[in-house]
Amino acid sequence: MADEEAEQDSGSRDESGLLDTPRLKQRLEALETGLRESRESAVEAATEYCQQLCQTLLEYAENWKTFEDPLPLLEVYTEAIHSYVKARPHLTSECANVVFVLERLALSYAELLLCLPLELPENQWKEIQSFVQMTHAKLMENGSHQLHFLSYLAQEKGSWKNPVLCSILSEESLDQDAGKMR
Repeated sequence: MADEEAEQDSGSRDESGLLDTPRLKQRLEALETGLRESRESAVEAATEYCQQLCQTLLEYAENWKTFEDPLPLLEVYTEAIHSYVKARPHLTSECANVVFVLERLALSYAELLLCLPLELPENQWKEIQSFVQMTHAKLMENGSHQLHFLSYLAQEKGSWKNPVLCSILSEESLDQDAGKMR
């Protein structure tokens, strides 16, 4: 019993204690394949994919403490969003979970961006920006707008450098034009 729990707890980490990204990618790819090859109705297949994606995300995310180091958890969510983007053409909008899961992924990703250190190396921030812009554009092709806020947040050189966010947090009056999302 204890051995099974220890195995589950370490399932998201490799031997060195780091995030087991290849294993996570394999699990997510298996979910995408299962969705594409499913013989169930479109709604049932989408529901199953969403449930399994959330379960996988939970298994990998539960071992990381955001306040200690948000980057491994951000990587988990990056992989989950990337998987979702690849699966989106096969997900029916008739399934309420499809939109709900994407909204929660976007919200969690935004929260993780806000947990990042103020001075993140520029190349890391550029990778995040590129990823967010690419996934937002891909999802827009399928009529999904849930990453719009995330793409807006990632336009600056760090989430804490966003002028709207800074105005809100400093309790300054907000310029109406600055508050419009581009």
